[in-house]
Amino acid sequence: MKLHQDSSGALNTVTAYGAQYVEINLERYESSIVVMPDTPVMPWPVSSFDALTPEHFELLLAAAPELVVLGTGSRLRFPHPRLTAALAARRIGVESMDFMAACRTYNILMAEGRRVCAALLIEQ
Repeated sequence: MKLHQDSSGALNTVTAYGAQYVEINLERYESSIVVMPDTPVMPWPVSSFDALTPEHFELLLAAAPELVVLGTGSRLRFPHPRLTAALAARRIGVESMDFMAACRTYNILMAEGRRVCAALLIEQ
């Protein structure tokens, strides 16, 4: 079976990632971003996991995702529930995972047609 990459560019797809960067549709980002399948990539103004505040998660509400995949950097960490309370109040799930796992999971869920939001933390 031959596999071919879909290069339509219609949806935001993680095309590469590493320890301090991610590429969305072949465009490189070296700071934290928010990615949705069908909206422009947005900068996410957070530079470290310890700097996360409720306001960082409230920024995600406008996109109305059904699920937020939170890439927490080089290792898996869980945000305190008070940080994600605004999402929980709107029944928006939050799944925490390390940065690279979040990139892979976002691609799978996006390809399934899910309204997923990837909040990818690239620590400075």
